[in-house]
Amino acid sequence: MSMDRLIEKIVQTQNPTVAGLDPKLEFIPAAIKEKAYKAYGHTLKAAAKAILEFNRGLIDALCDIVPAVKPQCAYYEMYGWQGVKVLYKTIEYAREKGMYVITDGKRNDIGTTMEAYAVAHLGEVAVGEERCTPFGADALTVNGYLGSDGISPLLKVCAAQDKGIFVLAKTSNPSSGELQDKPIGDTPVYRVMGEMCQQWGQALPGKYGYSGVGAVVGATYPEQLGMLRKELSATFFLVPGYGAQGGGAQDVAGAFDTNGLGAIVNSSRAIMTAYKKESGAKESEYAACARREALRMKEDITRYIGEIRLPEQK
Repeated sequence: MSMDRLIEKIVQTQNPTVAGLDPKLEFIPAAIKEKAYKAYGHTLKAAAKAILEFNRGLIDALCDIVPAVKPQCAYYEMYGWQGVKVLYKTIEYAREKGMYVITDGKRNDIGTTMEAYAVAHLGEVAVGEERCTPFGADALTVNGYLGSDGISPLLKVCAAQDKGIFVLAKTSNPSSGELQDKPIGDTPVYRVMGEMCQQWGQALPGKYGYSGVGAVVGATYPEQLGMLRKELSATFFLVPGYGAQGGGAQDVAGAFDTNGLGAIVNSSRAIMTAYKKESGAKESEYAACARREALRMKEDITRYIGEIRLPEQK
């Protein structure tokens, strides 16, 4: 099962983190951009070429120490079809390097439309007599607030293709409580969504106790994060909000179980732009700086959770 592969990579690297690949042109070293501009002008194609080179450099630097990457679709779509092509090539390259890929698309629809999203990002599509893989990620973030009509089509594709999903539950943004903290009876919406993730996950059981249906729970709400960990024993967490959004290692510690598993913590900007903040670093050292920041983040978090171990198989 897809989440089992992620867990095994986390244990192998002793690193419960994921590097977000959310590239903007201003994040990219000038030399990479100038090379692309010289070849293709100030065009969307040039932007796409620069982003791909930047991403590949980061993946090369991180692939042996970080178990996963998380490209956010919006940062590729903003550069048109050329950017979407880079999303595909980034996913392909990361997987070739042995990394687990979570596509952050937050897709949200019902029925055959949601099935189309699932096939696009996680599955295969029939073209005549051939079956083709459109993007090929290992997991996809989704919005579950349309209920089971929006999740059931995903579960079918996940079961057939050995993939996983992460459903928005308690997100890291400041206004999340405007909806997610509202009570349904005596229970906040985010806890109801967490319970639904646990139920949906029964269709995708994993050998280490965590299902193929994960939940997105932000580091910026450590009390709720810890409470959900206790309540949702079979639900793996994707934890945004560490670093730039204000969450720290102590805040995310409650997301983990006694084996040091149960969550993967995202950092995007701090890793991608580490070269801008490291004293004396040159732009050409962006990948090495990213590696050092990723190792710093790993050490920061693991000092609170200790050794990461595989549990007894269920």
